Amino acid sequence: MSGNLAYTNKPWLDRYDPEVTKTVSFENVCLHEYLDRSAKEFPNNNALNFLGYRLNYSHLLDTVDRMATCLTDFGIKKGDRVAIHLPNTIPCVVAYYAALKIGAVVVMNNPTYSPKELEHQYTNSDAKVLFTLDLAANMNIDLRPKTRIKQIIYTSLGDYLPLPEGQSSAPAANAVEIKSAPNMYRWKDLVAKYQPTPPRVKLTFDDVAQLQYTGGTTGVSKGVVLTHGNLSKQVQQMSAWFPEFYRNRGKEKLLGALPFYHVFGLSASMNYAIYLAGEIILVPRPHPDALIEAFRKFRPTHAAMVPTMFIGILNHPRIDEIDISSVKGCFCGSAPLPVEVIKAWEAKTTSVICEGFGMTESSPITHINPFLGTRKPGSIGLPLPNTECRIVDIEGRGEDVPVGKSGELIIRGPQVMREYWNMPQETAQTLKDGWLHSGDVATMDDEGYFYIVDRLKDMVISGGFNVYPREIDEVLYSNPKIEEACAIGISHKTRGESIKAFVVLKKGQTATSDEIIEYCKGRLATYKLPVVIEFRDQLPKSTVGKVLRKELRAEELKRNQDTSK
Repeated sequence: MSGNLAYTNKPWLDRYDPEVTKTVSFENVCLHEYLDRSAKEFPNNNALNFLGYRLNYSHLLDTVDRMATCLTDFGIKKGDRVAIHLPNTIPCVVAYYAALKIGAVVVMNNPTYSPKELEHQYTNSDAKVLFTLDLAANMNIDLRPKTRIKQIIYTSLGDYLPLPEGQSSAPAANAVEIKSAPNMYRWKDLVAKYQPTPPRVKLTFDDVAQLQYTGGTTGVSKGVVLTHGNLSKQVQQMSAWFPEFYRNRGKEKLLGALPFYHVFGLSASMNYAIYLAGEIILVPRPHPDALIEAFRKFRPTHAAMVPTMFIGILNHPRIDEIDISSVKGCFCGSAPLPVEVIKAWEAKTTSVICEGFGMTESSPITHINPFLGTRKPGSIGLPLPNTECRIVDIEGRGEDVPVGKSGELIIRGPQVMREYWNMPQETAQTLKDGWLHSGDVATMDDEGYFYIVDRLKDMVISGGFNVYPREIDEVLYSNPKIEEACAIGISHKTRGESIKAFVVLKKGQTATSDEIIEYCKGRLATYKLPVVIEFRDQLPKSTVGKVLRKELRAEELKRNQDTSK
């Protein structure tokens, strides 16, 4: 690969906030050891808050150690895979840290996945124990014979709920009727049975901590191999980027709304919070009503969210009744946040939104906008300390492109995965000479701020010109009538491809296709203008609220195939 001073000189380092170190001297401390440290220093501080039920750090560590003892008794050894199929609940956090503590490899599984998707992850990872909800227990019992899972541990949302006033005992948990099956264990029975005396297991940063499966947006879901070093260093990078939050260690309240089964929520909301000895406000179903209530009741000081969460809160009918001024800093990733949303949020809260970027393959965060310094709307910000980035040609020659020109973003750093699980060919295509090839088209300006233009696979070629749908999305989002929008390429007789936009209007608004297209004129080149507008009540989204452009493309393709028959 060619070198280029525009990237090797790392101009982004000059734009770091004054207190942010250009390199991090990493502590050789694994995630579960941060929990031990936080519990030792702040034993009586709230660690987890589940809908008002609070667990302090001493109690959290005790429960983790009991479950680690249990897993050891179940035969789990260093390197064995443990599957967690739970929303953001107390058992989810406990199971994660218990597995890490004894050297097991955690496999986080999306609770909304279909049996087929779960079967792939269970079998591909070769998981031996499963944590799940009682609501999903029967489905997992049916799946178990197709896997190597032996024990299933099930919990209930009712296991940790605050008691109503005047009630002396908890309601009966696990009201779901569960099939009779061997090796089924109730969570609370195990916590009561085992002592907090797990074995001491020697772990290094080179040991595997987690298999994090990709969303499968570009094919079969792949298991990303993340080491203890990847995950610990990622949290330390975040702490270095926000030194004022670390100074306030033991006092922050972090919103735990991003799903922990997704690597963004895992690092930015769960592991980072434990590192800070902060209180995690658990939100198992992050719809707007639940988010509004979390802000109203528990007043988080730090919130990592995705664009749909910010939009849902701002458009909530009760937004003017709720005081959300407690939040000091917000982090946004997963998808671009429209500039108008940033302005509205910061005006409402006086807090700062730092947009960033990451991938499952990088634990996930690689870039963040400065917290105190210049935040450039539309930019993913600057590479984190100890992170190198380049923009190379999209033809695959590996040659650096000039500043301001678009190409593929490639990344090298301590948070980058080791490999894809049992997929050497895919690993070789993504990791080349130590560089992670993102598959994202990006640019860098002369100050070292990076901008994602689009996914390589999303690029549309219209009349010989490259068109990036994200640019059209951004224009549509600037329309005050539009709540959500997503553009895709569709077949065109003369241009090859043209643009179709799917639009969700804000409540109470009306618009016509011609009106939306007219709005885009003067804001987009003619060849980029949408030729078709389809109004929808909602757009398909991933479990972290990312609009699924691929599903809209698949729907359009199927529609065209059906009409051509």
